[in-house]
Amino acid sequence: MSYQFQQIQNGDVSLRVAVKGNGPLVLMVHGFPESWYSWRHQLDALSANGYRAAALDVRGYGGSDRPEAVEAYDMKSITSDVAAVAKALQPDAPAVVVGHDWGAPIAWNSALLHPDQFKAVAGLSVPYIPPGDRPAIEVFRKFFTARGMFFYQVYFQDQGPPEAELEADPAATIRKFYYAISGDAPEGTWPTDKKHGDTLLHRLPEPDMPLPWLSEEDVAYYASQFEASGFRGPLNRYRNHERDHAYLSALPDKRIHQPSLFIGGTRDLVLKMFPGDPVEAMKPNLPGLQAAHLLDGCGHWTQQERADEVNALLLDWLSGL
Repeated sequence: MSYQFQQIQNGDVSLRVAVKGNGPLVLMVHGFPESWYSWRHQLDALSANGYRAAALDVRGYGGSDRPEAVEAYDMKSITSDVAAVAKALQPDAPAVVVGHDWGAPIAWNSALLHPDQFKAVAGLSVPYIPPGDRPAIEVFRKFFTARGMFFYQVYFQDQGPPEAELEADPAATIRKFYYAISGDAPEGTWPTDKKHGDTLLHRLPEPDMPLPWLSEEDVAYYASQFEASGFRGPLNRYRNHERDHAYLSALPDKRIHQPSLFIGGTRDLVLKMFPGDPVEAMKPNLPGLQAAHLLDGCGHWTQQERADEVNALLLDWLSGL
C-alpha cells in the first residue's frame, strides 16, 4: 500500500491516519464496522487529482487508541479528534471533511462544531438530521423493542454480548454483515422479522466470495484490524445516544452553513429508516447543500460498492469549492 501512516495526538488519544498526495486536504471518516481502508479507492483517486487525501481510524478502531469508557466515544470527543487531525495535517487552512455511515454524522457534526476547521462537508449514506425531541434510541425502543422486534442499535446497548458475537470470527462478521446490506444482496437478505433477543448475525448468510467490490484480501485486512482492536470501541459509539442528544440539542444553531454534498444508494437500508424524502428533509438544515445523488442499485457501502462513481462526484464537487 502506497500510503503514509501518521499517528496524530488529540489529548491523550493517538489516532492513526493514512495519508496520500499533496494539495488541499480532504479528510475522510469511516463508519461501522470499518477502517481507514474503506476509503482506499478515494485515497488513490483524490491524491492523483491534486489533493492531500487522508483517512483516519476513528478512535476504537485499528491503529488508533481505544479508551475503555463508553463516554469516551461521544460525538463531542470524536469530532474533536477529527478537528485535531485536520489541524495537524493542514494547520494554515480549513479542510474538507467527508464521512460514511457513522462517519457521516461525525463529519456533519465536525463541520457544525468546528466551522473554522472545515470549509465544506460531504456525507455518504446517512443524511444530516439534527437531534429531535427525544434521543434516537428511545424512538428505536418504542418502535421496535416494545413490539418485540429486533433492532441492531438496541442490541448494541448491552455491553459484552455483542462484542462476543462479533469478535468470535471477525472475518465471518465482515463477510456476512457487509453482504447483507449491500446492493448485491437480494431483497430480504437482511431479515426484517427478527425478534428482540436475536443477535446481529442471526440468519445472515455466508456470501459467495469475492463480491464485485470486496475481495478475500479486503476481508482479511478488515478482520486483522478487529482481531487487534476488538469491537468494544466501535460499539461504544452506539452507546452515546442520550449523551449526544443532550449535547447537540443545546446548540443555538443546528444548521450547517458550509458547502455540502450528499451521496446515497437507492438500495441502502439506512435511507429506509428516515420517513419521507431524506434529501428534502435535509435542506432546511443544510443551507449550503450543493448536490445530492442517489446511486441506482447501490447498497450501504457507498464508496466501496461504487468507487468510480463516488470518486467522480467527489472530484466534481471539490473542483467547485
